[in-house]
Amino acid sequence: MVNKVWLIRKPNDYPEAEVLEENDVIILIQDAVLKIPYLDNILVCKDDALARNVKVEEDLLIDYEDIIDIIEKAEKVVVW
Repeated sequence: MVNKVWLIRKPNDYPEAEVLEENDVIILIQDAVLKIPYLDNILVCKDDALARNVKVEEDLLIDYEDIIDIIEKAEKVVVW
């Protein structure tokens, strides 16, 4: 189960590692896909990466439907 979903919209606007919990998920959307951090539990919006011609490992990519599913199952959502 996902505790918190962090929706990150801008590059370098990631939460500090100390505030992340084990079951948190960070989803990069919009321009945040331009710089992917080396953190655990990172996912990248496939459509936003494709629109910006950013190459991302296939296992990190998710579509909007998957993002909605994760948000619906999360206890809390933070838009950063």
